[in-house]
Amino acid sequence: MNEKTRNFLVNRFQAYYSQTEIQPPQEYASREWGFIHFSGSSETFMERHRAFGSEGEILDQLKGMAPAHAYYSVAYYEYPAAPKMKEKNWQKADLIFDIDSDHLPGKINSYAEMLEKGKKETFKLMDFLLDDFGFDENDVHIVFSGGRGYHCHITDPSVLHLESPERREIVDYVSAKGMDLDRILDIKEVSGDAGRESAQMLVLPSEEEGGWRGRINRYFISFLQEITARDDAEKLLTGFKGVGKKTAQQIVEVFRDESQIEVLKKGNIDVLSGVNKKVINALIEEGIRKMSAVVDEPVTSDIKRLIRFPGSLHGGSGLKVMSLTIDELEKFDPLKDAVVFGERSVRLKVIKPFAVQMKGKDIEVEQGEQELPEYAAVHLMCRGAAEYG
Repeated sequence: MNEKTRNFLVNRFQAYYSQTEIQPPQEYASREWGFIHFSGSSETFMERHRAFGSEGEILDQLKGMAPAHAYYSVAYYEYPAAPKMKEKNWQKADLIFDIDSDHLPGKINSYAEMLEKGKKETFKLMDFLLDDFGFDENDVHIVFSGGRGYHCHITDPSVLHLESPERREIVDYVSAKGMDLDRILDIKEVSGDAGRESAQMLVLPSEEEGGWRGRINRYFISFLQEITARDDAEKLLTGFKGVGKKTAQQIVEVFRDESQIEVLKKGNIDVLSGVNKKVINALIEEGIRKMSAVVDEPVTSDIKRLIRFPGSLHGGSGLKVMSLTIDELEKFDPLKDAVVFGERSVRLKVIKPFAVQMKGKDIEVEQGEQELPEYAAVHLMCRGAAEYG
């Protein structure tokens, strides 16, 4: 960006910090702080190894320097301002999850669609953290990153002293990495009638079991109930590898019978004895893909990571980094609720065509001089799509 653009953005960020109360994280004096400033250079430099002894010092830094990005460490140190990591004396660290919306599978057509996809993935992660791990909602802190997705901070004392390998195992669990289907779909020997040898019966975990086992039972049933309720159920089912017309008919008959559903909930899938085990495995694998949460493993396993400061502004979008409760996340619209700048008109030179939806408005601009509301102008300048004036 040119100098005029840099000065404009610094001025607007300063105005925001001068009018805003920001709550520092717990034990902020034990954390390392870092900042990236607006620059006309293509090179990015982080000012780090900073420490603050009071909330006023943090706010003064934000008001004075108006950084493009503000971070603090997930770790708590004895000497957070020490210039070398080994001198800081690591004590503990919050457990952090990062969901980058642009890294999620599937096609994305717009920024708004990308953020909505990240929000849905965050809810999937919440299911694991609250149900499977049993964390209290008060120890689970959701943060909209201001850019591409969401962070989740866990401050439960039971996880603060975990090392990187243990944190990596948690990521493996929520992402279903290394899931062994043979441990999910059991084969049990059952006694045959008089004069017959024992037979084999497939058994699923019951819906009441904890963790992935019960989760798979519930998904397997709800997924097939949803399909078999449709008029074109047989056609949809034959789209799965190994499912022919006869097998599809059997699946439809079973999942439209409530008494059979109750049997399946208890884990007995002998009612699907005519369905090849490979087909059942394929359906379960589809369920695992849909239920698992896609998180950035290096962020979680890094016990010295710097993470965005909630309440600060994101220099790549102009949006606010926002803390959210689980209830607030449900109705949260980042391109409305995280917009902090107003409607006054700003003249700018658009470098490349750009489209975004903000405050419920579809904003599309072509190359050349334009006048836009300040919130949109700041966003375009932060994204590198326009220069000021």
